[in-house]
Amino acid sequence: MTKNRIVYMLLVVVLAGVAALSGAAVGGVVVYRTVSQNQSSSVVASAPAAQVVQASNTSPQQVLTINTTDIETTITQAVKKVGPAVVTVTGTIPSQMTQFGPTGTATVSGSGVFISDKGYILTNNHVIEGMTTDPTIILSDGTQETAKIVGADMYSDIAVLKTDGKVPAVATLGNSDVLNPGETVIAIGSPLGDFKNTVTVGVVSATGRSIDTGNGYTIDGLIQTDAAINQGNSGGPLVDLAGEVIAINTLIVRNSGTGTVAEGLGFAIPINTASAVADQIIQNGYISRPFMGVNFQPITPDIASAYNLPVQYGAYVTSVSAKSPASQAGLQTGDIITGIGGINLDVTHSFINTLFNFKPGDQVIVTFNRNGKSQQVTVTLGETTHG
Repeated sequence: MTKNRIVYMLLVVVLAGVAALSGAAVGGVVVYRTVSQNQSSSVVASAPAAQVVQASNTSPQQVLTINTTDIETTITQAVKKVGPAVVTVTGTIPSQMTQFGPTGTATVSGSGVFISDKGYILTNNHVIEGMTTDPTIILSDGTQETAKIVGADMYSDIAVLKTDGKVPAVATLGNSDVLNPGETVIAIGSPLGDFKNTVTVGVVSATGRSIDTGNGYTIDGLIQTDAAINQGNSGGPLVDLAGEVIAINTLIVRNSGTGTVAEGLGFAIPINTASAVADQIIQNGYISRPFMGVNFQPITPDIASAYNLPVQYGAYVTSVSAKSPASQAGLQTGDIITGIGGINLDVTHSFINTLFNFKPGDQVIVTFNRNGKSQQVTVTLGETTHG
């Protein structure tokens, strides 16, 4: 290759490079001018939060503010509000005799929540039922205090305790009447007694549920939730996103009775009911209930068929207390009560729940069956002052 040819090729390469650099420079100027013209009217998606971006190509000027998102969620704020008011309740129950011998003294536990700065604590009746010693409460910080049982009501499964120790926080009570299915709720309590102030989250699955206790009455008006509730959660609060207590957790359903295993079936007592019961207990030491003075066996269609009874539903009177309202009205052992105050006993109206529609002192017409014949008497209801 000749020397002149080599010089010519080098000259071509140099000229090409100069042309490329000139094009890049010109392109950069064009891009810069375009961006400068449009920058004031464009909001960049990656702009820092809370940055104020002004739009200069509009008249008058507009200001767009992008707010920083708070990393604290509504749920954590609700838990911070109620959590310090939640306590663990522990106590002992006496030895019980079984077919294998005595069980020995047992320690039981549940949960509760402060509802007053005077030391009153709301919990379940079944948490403290049968305790032989004053219950102990464990605060959220681990401090232990002794409490006294002020009173309890087995029919609503509500009990009130009181401590003279410190009150770290008082829960705000909400309005359970305005709850709707689908609302987010938070359960706080001490499952198994060991995992104190455990938080679980779910929704209101339904309202107005009734659960048969197996003791001749149902607990009505319950709130159903799928928030995880376990043994030990009983008596603890069910909380809404405002951080207000809207129910007291009371029971779970694990088996349907047909062998089907159920999950996510928890039930809680509406706070409007629990609060009304607690107010009576705090003021009087008990809750007033109407009293008729009979012991009875509930009748269902299966029982009626097995014993050839003349009615499908009712309350078979097994005994009548002396000088009781029932005795004074002439009711006898062997009578079958089929209605109270115009309400017929059936699958949705048990004897106890129907009776509780009335007040002590009310005069009610009691319909009953005696020797296959339907009869009626007027009963003036008395008062019972214990659960």
